[in-house]
Amino acid sequence: MTLVLHDYWRSGTSYRTRIALNLKGVSYDRVTHDLRAGEQKAAAYLDLQPQGLVPALEVRPGVVLPQSVAILEWLEEAYPDPPLLPPSADERALVRAMCAVIGSDIHPLNNLRILKQLKAMGHKQDQIDDWARQWIAEGFAALDRMIGQYGERYAYGTTPTLADCYLVPQVYSAQRFGTDLSPYDNLMAACDAALAHPAVIAAHPDRQPDADPIA
Repeated sequence: MTLVLHDYWRSGTSYRTRIALNLKGVSYDRVTHDLRAGEQKAAAYLDLQPQGLVPALEVRPGVVLPQSVAILEWLEEAYPDPPLLPPSADERALVRAMCAVIGSDIHPLNNLRILKQLKAMGHKQDQIDDWARQWIAEGFAALDRMIGQYGERYAYGTTPTLADCYLVPQVYSAQRFGTDLSPYDNLMAACDAALAHPAVIAAHPDRQPDADPIA
């Protein structure tokens, strides 16, 4: 069975999942769900992903993986070549820590659900944008130091890792919020290196069939 990825073109977690799938060279079909229209809350999709979030990956009949963190770890185990984690336990932990800076401490605070809730609570758009930029800046400052210590072209070492899968979409999001990225030389150099990789190019939101240029 061909893997089936349920995603949305501009979802950061979907973007990181597409990057990982492409880096692994794994073929997959896409089923898109327009988050703006609430399609992810349709009953049929909730049967697959009870949270009603993207991405979800159908790996075989009756087995659907929710949550990008779990999907990326599954891909590393199911398709070990090329590896997206380094060989030693210490190095793997460091890469996972870099991923967590984004996956736990940055992205959840500026994803669509949170921003909609802030707006519903009466916050103005400039306040919401400031909110997002604050957490991006704090996380990126830490990541820039980590990449300066451990990066050697990519975020960690000389080949793409899971850290790059997380980093590229978060930079894309940061740019949408108008974040000043000039303080983060190490981080941006790693991001630029990853963005030149064919697998990452193919995963870009603008290259997805459901991309909306006016969104």
